[in-house]
Amino acid sequence: MKNRLEELRKAKGLRQEELADILEVSRQTIGSLENGRYNPSITLAFKIAKVFNLSIEEVFIYEEE
Repeated sequence: MKNRLEELRKAKGLRQEELADILEVSRQTIGSLENGRYNPSITLAFKIAKVFNLSIEEVFIYEEE
């Protein structure tokens, strides 16, 4: 699943560490999400969308394989 997390984070002027603190996850989790190595739980996806005031679908792009 692709996402716009890095683009949105940078547009908001946040470092990975700052976003991690807001979401109560590690900076490594943010890096893994941005690089597509990790897909978030539905709870984390909702939290991320809320931080950016977007819907989950606006942050995460589902592609069938």
